[in-house]
Amino acid sequence: MVAQQLLNGLFLGAVYALFAVGYTLVFGVLDILNLAHAAIFTASAFAAFSLAAAGVPLPLAFLGAAAVGGVLGVLLDRAAFAPLRRRNAGTLVPLISSIGVAIIIGAVLRGIYGVDERHFVTGALDTAQAIHLGPVTFTTVELTIFVAAVALMVGLSWVLRATTLGRRIRAVAQDRIAAALLGVDLERTIAATFFIASSLGGAAGVLTGLEYNSVTLDMGSPIELKGLAIIILGGMGSVTGAVIGGFIIGAVETLAIALGLSEWRDAITFGVMFVILVARPSGLFGKRALRQA
Repeated sequence: MVAQQLLNGLFLGAVYALFAVGYTLVFGVLDILNLAHAAIFTASAFAAFSLAAAGVPLPLAFLGAAAVGGVLGVLLDRAAFAPLRRRNAGTLVPLISSIGVAIIIGAVLRGIYGVDERHFVTGALDTAQAIHLGPVTFTTVELTIFVAAVALMVGLSWVLRATTLGRRIRAVAQDRIAAALLGVDLERTIAATFFIASSLGGAAGVLTGLEYNSVTLDMGSPIELKGLAIIILGGMGSVTGAVIGGFIIGAVETLAIALGLSEWRDAITFGVMFVILVARPSGLFGKRALRQA
């Protein structure tokens, strides 16, 4: 029973980590919290649902929905953050602005899809096979979701460490003024950061929808709070911390269920976060990972 729940925590934590990485990537570069991230998570899940309903193969629907999330992220930056950046508006005003954009996205989704729960129309989920490994069981869909989430996070790590874009992102995160003096195009780099972060958040939304074969307007609300807890636990601005924090939160939640404490799982999860932060107020990794990658 415990082994099964630990495995479930591994699958759940992968999606949590993928979502939180998008959060922390923007924070690491701009020192602002993008509270529209959960709305993009939801919008991408609905985009995947629409593409699958139109007959697009599920892998292409996944990629298309992730791209939709990236485009929404760039539009969010251009509309809600860039004008405030030019006015040196600080950090609180962009935060409020992102909340406003999240409300707008939610209203648009409600107008298009209504309030009813939607399900993917595809045979791929119906033919999922169970895989038994000793005392644990999981499905091919769960395995695919886990592999996809891990692959995206590994890909992000490679981009940040080994590409010109990654070096530019780390330079802007370290010191925007110095990066600009060295010839880095700040706005293009920030736009690329939003595209990558929002694509990852959108991918997490699609994977969550596929996991439960359910897409709803409020699906972003629970993971938004968990995402904030993860980036605080891992260290604000740390990509490595977001990944590890996601797996920790996922494991704690599922172990609480295994112990028959499902009603207390949120209290236990945030209690563990509190204890860790008392020992390490800056989180597990602080801001080192993005700036040093």
